[in-house]
Amino acid sequence: MMAGTVGRSMKVMVAIDDSEGSFHALQWTLDNLSNVIRATPIDDGMVTLVHVQEPFQHRIFPVGSAAVENIRKSQQENSARILSRALQICEAKMVKAETLILDGEPREMICQAAEQMNVDLLVVGSRGFGMIKRTLLGSVSDYCAHHAKCPILIVKPPREQQQKSK
Repeated sequence: MMAGTVGRSMKVMVAIDDSEGSFHALQWTLDNLSNVIRATPIDDGMVTLVHVQEPFQHRIFPVGSAAVENIRKSQQENSARILSRALQICEAKMVKAETLILDGEPREMICQAAEQMNVDLLVVGSRGFGMIKRTLLGSVSDYCAHHAKCPILIVKPPREQQQKSK
């Protein structure tokens, strides 16, 4: 157990998006940390699943308000689908979970939520990008590793997924 978690269950936050890497990170967390999450029988632990929707920049794409509403509705449906899948994985492992949907830049919002919720551990997946793709596309896990105010665990994808990403 980590410092500060004696006598209570550990607060773990897992960042979830539509990538298989994030679902692999969730599965790894549940397989390897569920005993720590559920530290005591009195205080059943819970994992927080956080998903961040990037805001639609309608100033960049000139569209009408009806189109913007449709895009927002589609984003909400996509978020619900992603978190529903993650909740099913938690239920299968008999781990309670709560969900959190945020709007903004994912890497910043994840770090901010982890700090505000005072989590003991932030878990993020890695897509296994090579150096060039990571430089061009940016890396949420890299940003979180440098900016999160709590311990962070970056779960790499299985080797076969890493080979496909490069």
